[in-house]
Amino acid sequence: MATEVSSIANPLATIEQLSTSSSQLDGLPADLEASIRYAGAKLTQAAGIQLRLPQEVIAQAIVVFMRFYVGPEGGSFLINSAKDVSAAAIYLMSKVSAEPQSTRSVINAYAYLLSTKSSDVLERDSKSSSDLSTRFVLEGSYQSERLMLLQTEAKILRCLGFETKVIIPHHLALTYLQTLGTLAAPPNAQSTALARRTIAYLNAALFSSQLLYLTHQPSSLAVAAVYLAAREVDVKLPGNQWWEVFDVDREELGFLVVGLRSCENFVESEEEKWAEHRCPLTVEDLGETLSRLENLAER
Repeated sequence: MATEVSSIANPLATIEQLSTSSSQLDGLPADLEASIRYAGAKLTQAAGIQLRLPQEVIAQAIVVFMRFYVGPEGGSFLINSAKDVSAAAIYLMSKVSAEPQSTRSVINAYAYLLSTKSSDVLERDSKSSSDLSTRFVLEGSYQSERLMLLQTEAKILRCLGFETKVIIPHHLALTYLQTLGTLAAPPNAQSTALARRTIAYLNAALFSSQLLYLTHQPSSLAVAAVYLAAREVDVKLPGNQWWEVFDVDREELGFLVVGLRSCENFVESEEEKWAEHRCPLTVEDLGETLSRLENLAER
């Protein structure tokens, strides 16, 4: 990944990495790859909520999950299960946070989330289960799952060259709002709505099919989220081209505005596409899905 020397800059995906992926080289259709990437990010979000992790840590884990599968040298969904990489990303990023998670906690969280045939794992993140077996993994299964978790963590580290730095734009966006003088003290209804919409746009961008967190720096994402939120809440920002103060040009801002706005449509289309079946999150389920799609195509 291309790197930029800055305390608030992330390594970004190169043009070569964005042009293809290991999954596509292995024969996985691009649309199915996008669906699995979205489902894996969604599973990571749900697991983070189950583990009561801060949103910053969850977002970092989602970015690491995305990074692992990008480019021809990255991981392949046909070899590395989205479920395993998601769990390893959560485990890895929690270790360098203020709330590290044990291997057992992570494994139990994923066992619970995947213990139903429901297509929407997020429906389970805030519900309690009457069957305790869905929340805890038996010792025999735990040992094999723990080994897989640690092996996958090592794969992620090797694939990323041990570059796990992820700067999240959320705090940066709030700082920009303060700099622009739009956050009232004490907060009022409008400034609160502005801050919430800004953060909502940044959270939605984590699921973008355009991999916005892998292609743009945190400062650019923060500016675009502030721009959209201000227009939505009807807050007038100072100056005609205030974004240039934060080193973002009009062309990049325009691209990100379109990208952020498209996130909602992408999510809706994915939810509709997989309403009848759960998106495959393991290598075994992916094989079954590909066979089912091949059979449908032959009819």
